[in-house]
Amino acid sequence: MKDNSRPVYLRLRDLIAAAILDGRYGEGEMLPSVRAFAAQQGTNPLTVAKAYQQFQIDGLVEVRRGVGMFVSAGAAERLRRFEKQEFLEREWPSILSRMERLGIDPARLLADRV
Repeated sequence: MKDNSRPVYLRLRDLIAAAILDGRYGEGEMLPSVRAFAAQQGTNPLTVAKAYQQFQIDGLVEVRRGVGMFVSAGAAERLRRFEKQEFLEREWPSILSRMERLGIDPARLLADRV
């Protein structure tokens, strides 16, 4: 489910994070340029720059002046740990609460998927 109440730069950050986690951007690989990603997403380059800057602050990408931004070593694993913690703290409680209201047994739901 998309959360359109979140700022655009955070939604862009989520897209990039998903690409790193899915392996579309592996360690040492270059991310699309700010301008290219902005054009692809139909957004302002300054908004993309803000999303990229957060990755740089978090140590998930490194900047090579005049060349571009590259995924740092270990970025996917650090990102996975962060995203997992965020999910468990922010999303899972409301999902579990809704499941309980609807009478959905989490264990049964998981068993049915296997």
